Amino acid sequence: MTTLLRIDASAQLEDRSLTRMLTTLFTTEFLAANPDAKVITRDIGKDPVPAIDHRFIHAAFTPLEAREDWMAERLALSDRLIDEVEAADIIVLGAPMYNYGMPAALKGWIDHIARIGRTFSFDLARGDVPIEPILKGKQLVVLSSRGEFGFEPGGPRAHMNALDPAIAACAHYLGVDAADIETIAIEYQEFKDARHDRSVIAAKEATRDLAVRSEQGAEQNFSVG
Repeated sequence: MTTLLRIDASAQLEDRSLTRMLTTLFTTEFLAANPDAKVITRDIGKDPVPAIDHRFIHAAFTPLEAREDWMAERLALSDRLIDEVEAADIIVLGAPMYNYGMPAALKGWIDHIARIGRTFSFDLARGDVPIEPILKGKQLVVLSSRGEFGFEPGGPRAHMNALDPAIAACAHYLGVDAADIETIAIEYQEFKDARHDRSVIAAKEATRDLAVRSEQGAEQNFSVG
């Protein structure tokens, strides 16, 4: 049975959020094509995880056998979030572009997922590449919205795109290879013109197509063309 983890990071509510529209569409179409699938939902836009602090870092870097009770309590939410990622075959991430980068809620979620001993190991014996992912073999679908346009590689605003590279850089914490990330984005949101309308239509079509073609689960290679 395939497990889908849906993460919504938008600060907007359903009636104003384009990324929530896309994550809802993907989930609906995915379940229609794969009714036996399990869906886990986590809305970090509505219910943000707390920022990590010195107590979190202290607890996370203390070996399990040496942790005090307060450390386990401080890491309890992080453990639940990681358990959700571990259970997932496909992660669907609603990630709007805020000020050319990640929403704070998404960064906070990733900070809780990136845990030594849970999602990565660290060994200086590996030389200049001491970090090694623990989770593997998952697919990541990023459903995004951007106020402007041209953030794709080679586009006029590619150099301003701090969202997609950040997600790709952190994907290994999720058990995702960068080559297995599919991104669908609505653009021209601030312009509210025909280009935006066309972008919404195209994103919906691509999202629906990708969800339907994922019927065989996480073993299928996604491609939106």
